[in-house]
Parts: sequence; structure tokens; C-alpha cells
Amino acid sequence: MHRPTPLVPLRYVALGATGPEDVVSDPEGRVFTGVSDGRVLRIDGLDDPARARVVCVGETGGRPLGLELLPDGDLLVCDAYGALLRLDPDTGRTRVLAEEAAGEPLRFCSNVVALPDGSVYVTVSSRVHPLRDWIGDLVEHTGTGRLLRLGPDDKEPEVVLDGLRFANGLAASADGSALIVAETGARRLTRLRLTGPGAGSAEPLVEDLPGYPDNLWRAPGGPVWVALAGPRVPPLDLLHRADPSARRRAAALAVRAPYRPSGTIAVLAVDDEGRTVHHLRRRRSGFRMVTSVCEAAGHLVLGSLTEPGLAVYEAPPAC
Repeated sequence: MHRPTPLVPLRYVALGATGPEDVVSDPEGRVFTGVSDGRVLRIDGLDDPARARVVCVGETGGRPLGLELLPDGDLLVCDAYGALLRLDPDTGRTRVLAEEAAGEPLRFCSNVVALPDGSVYVTVSSRVHPLRDWIGDLVEHTGTGRLLRLGPDDKEPEVVLDGLRFANGLAASADGSALIVAETGARRLTRLRLTGPGAGSAEPLVEDLPGYPDNLWRAPGGPVWVALAGPRVPPLDLLHRADPSARRRAAALAVRAPYRPSGTIAVLAVDDEGRTVHHLRRRRSGFRMVTSVCEAAGHLVLGSLTEPGLAVYEAPPAC
């Protein structure tokens, strides 16, 4: 792992809403995000963050988390309350693509990526704990996360991987031969091979991350950015080795306790072989719980499950 270099802040962009959990950008440098009141927002003008403009492009009626921009300009939206949606940002029209898999509702639908063949992969973080109790799943370490695949002609997604430790962000490899899945609870990135020898098999790509990976975003022609929602908590590692009943009791306490995110934030960029390209960190940050990162208009834009805005940081030089 690289020694971390400082994250240099440039600007804070207030949204008038809380929890821009995922951020994705388009070729024009505009950023899309979903917030806790159910809206999907577009942020224009980030080449000059002081003049950034926030536009509502859709209302989901739920809680949007992971987003994916499609080639035609539509957005795939993970509704944490149980659906995968497709949103037209020009009209605001939203339609449901999937609401269940293997006979179960899509509880805690988390992130999504679309591949050129028309297939869509979706993560479900937990089959036990809903979004409001996300910390309960990290503490209990349920291992009930899933990766699903919805083919272009499918009515319902199929389960591709099961038993994931809080399945979260997704990104495709540059050549499309594999998917990278963030397992937040395990502090690792897992690679699922889609083609070639070993197709359908999964293996660790990066283990023992210095924090808890959340959303992933691939820079066009560049590495995969990894948001670390918080630094490693050694007592949590110890608890994960305890028996299930002890973890359940600890989880029941955790969901009732007030949560204060760490003041240390960090993001990573990794290549398709798991090598660290960038490791950026800021201590005593006023912007906390970084759950997503993308590049836009020459900057890094960070999202958060808890903040009422986006943070814009200086992008590192290309390697």
C-alpha cells in the first residue's frame, strides 16, 4: 500500500439535502447524486465550484444509493428500499427494472454497473439489516450480501455471488473481463472473472484495506477509485472473530447508539491487478464519512451518507 498523500480541499458544494451517497460524472463534467429525500440531483459548473448549480432531475420516492450512467444518458438507480430503477434525467420519468431476486425483495439494493452486452450487475449489501441499520450489519458481520445479474431480456435478476460481507461498490475491469466488488465488512475488493479461464470464479483482488471500502468509480482510461467510509477499527476486527450470538448482541447495541463518523477521510485508486495508484488522506476533516468519489472537471468530487453537500478536492497528477 502506498504511503498516503494529503487530500487538498478546494470547495464545498451545498445541496440543500442530506446524504449524497454516490457520485458519478458524465463526459461534460457534470455530477449526479441521490439524496435522502428521494431526489436525484445534477450538479453543473464544477470547473468553477464556487458557481456550481444544483438541478433536480428526478424523484424516486425512495432512497437512492448507487448510480450508473448509461450510454444513452439514462441513469440506473439503486433504491435502498427495494428496487433497481431506470431514470431519464431529461424527463424525470422513472421505471422499475427489478424488485426481487430468488424470491426475495431487493432489501438494501446498494450499487450497480452496466456492461456493454446489456447486462446489469447489482449489489445487495445485506439480507438481514436495512439501510437505517447499516452499522448493525458491519458489526454482526452477517455475510448475507449478494451480487446479482440482470440480463437484457431477463425479468428477474439471478444470484451470481452470495455470502459477501456487506457487498457495496461495483466497477468493471478496463477490458470487461471481470467485475470488482467492494466488500465493506471484510475490508477487501473481490474480483469476479466474467470471461476466459476461471469465468464465474471469485477471488480477492485487494485485502486488508486501511479502511472500509464503499462505492467504486472507474475513471475513463484510468484506475478504479475507492471511497473509504472510515479508517480501520481494530476492535471490530476482533469482534468479527467472535461467535455469532456475541456479534448479534453487539449489533443490537450498535444500531441504538449515536454514530459519529471519523474525522479522518481517505480515498484510493487501484489498477485492475489491485496495485495502489493513489492513496489520499486528510486528518481532522470537516467533511466526514466519504462513501463515494469520482473525477469531474479536473477535480475529485466526494460524496457522503451523512453530509448535506459534496466536497471538491484537488485531483492528483496522473501516473
